[in-house]
Amino acid sequence: MPTDAAGHATELARGAVAQGADVVLVLGGDGTINEAANGLVHSGVPLGVIPAGTANVLAMELGLGSHLEPAIERLFKFEPRPIALGRLIAGGEEKFFLAMAGAGLDAKIVTAVNPALKQRTGKLAYWAAGLAQFPRKLDQLRVRVHGHIYQCGFALASRVRNYGGDLEIASGASLLRDDFEVVLFEGDHPLRYACYMIGVGLRRVQKMPGVRTFAAQCLEILPEAHLQIDGEYAGRHAARIQIAPAALNLLMPVQ
Repeated sequence: MPTDAAGHATELARGAVAQGADVVLVLGGDGTINEAANGLVHSGVPLGVIPAGTANVLAMELGLGSHLEPAIERLFKFEPRPIALGRLIAGGEEKFFLAMAGAGLDAKIVTAVNPALKQRTGKLAYWAAGLAQFPRKLDQLRVRVHGHIYQCGFALASRVRNYGGDLEIASGASLLRDDFEVVLFEGDHPLRYACYMIGVGLRRVQKMPGVRTFAAQCLEILPEAHLQIDGEYAGRHAARIQIAPAALNLLMPVQ
């Protein structure tokens, strides 16, 4: 069944549950997968991922890769496992996410991505949007973690190691754990974030000055900030981000 508008995959997934589906397979990118997952929360119906998006973060994390036919062959060997989801409470609404929530810089980049360029060039559209942020200083936000407040320009609450399909920021994150790896990036100068990105590419970013890492089940974004979940813009709000244990059955590799 094709999706024809934002949010339609959530409706389709809920309809599949109501009709007694044994499993729901989603062919799409992380945004479409996120919508379907929101329709399957606490239903017990397993979700299977078939990569067909720009970054395919979740598919890469699961070892499916980004190519369709090999991914389908691997998926046949997967089994359903209960996993925790992230829950974003912001703007009077509640949304769930599988991979990550971001506040600050990366969410602002999501708002600046040119859809036509994204369709033609894929990930290059995100790099172009990121470079467009460099002439100006970054807005600062405050994040409360474990009762302490930290100031930063970019906060990431991740359930996966993978970021953007081929990068790694939250090296200790796991879908099998009941927490986030929270990574905070301090500073407002664009060149500092260029250095951070070099550290990401070298997989040494968490050892860099100005980068803080925590394992946490809950954090708060104060005051309002640009937000994204699973690569899709989620508005500009103050927010609470917390773990929802055993919220979804996901088809995963056999351990």
